[in-house]
Amino acid sequence: MADQPTPEQGAAGSSAAADAPDTPLSAEDAQAAASDALDELTMPPEADFVPAAAPADEVESAEEVLEEAEPDYKDLYLRASADMDNLRKRARRDVGVAEARGIGRLARELLPALDNLERALQAAEAEEGVGEHEITKGIRLVQAEFAGALSRAGIVIEDPKGQPFDPHRHEALAQAPVEGAPPGVVVEVYQPGYVLGDAVLRPARVVVSG
Repeated sequence: MADQPTPEQGAAGSSAAADAPDTPLSAEDAQAAASDALDELTMPPEADFVPAAAPADEVESAEEVLEEAEPDYKDLYLRASADMDNLRKRARRDVGVAEARGIGRLARELLPALDNLERALQAAEAEEGVGEHEITKGIRLVQAEFAGALSRAGIVIEDPKGQPFDPHRHEALAQAPVEGAPPGVVVEVYQPGYVLGDAVLRPARVVVSG
């Protein structure tokens, strides 16, 4: 029967095995071990590592930038549209004022000629007697065409007989008591008035009851 090793011999064998050199490492294992050791020395523990975050106000997506810019463009568009609308209205108003001013100036130049034409017709008709002459009849047609042209241009001929006297539209040449007429009423028109819109080109010359 073989001799069993004594406790002392077993302990010595174990100590010899522990003191025996390790198996040699390969070059790749040695490089990996060195890299791990370097990472442990330079990197903080994983629990303590917090990546640096950029400020919240600096992190904006392209959509957020466009959303913030859109109200500015919309406001600029509305302002420009309102300015253009006001410009168009002002231009139309200025054109209307200039047109009315030109029509009024031309009418004022023509009114004395129309008045003289009326006087000439009245004188000719008075000389003809009861019957109407063909010449004055034709001239009356021409006079009616003048009146139609003035009307189409917006000029209204006023004959205020029987209406209350308006100092803004009528010129009183005389005041006389008239039976059956209340005071302040136009009882006779010597010369008709001409009005363009709200502007009086020439007031009617009238006689007012007193």
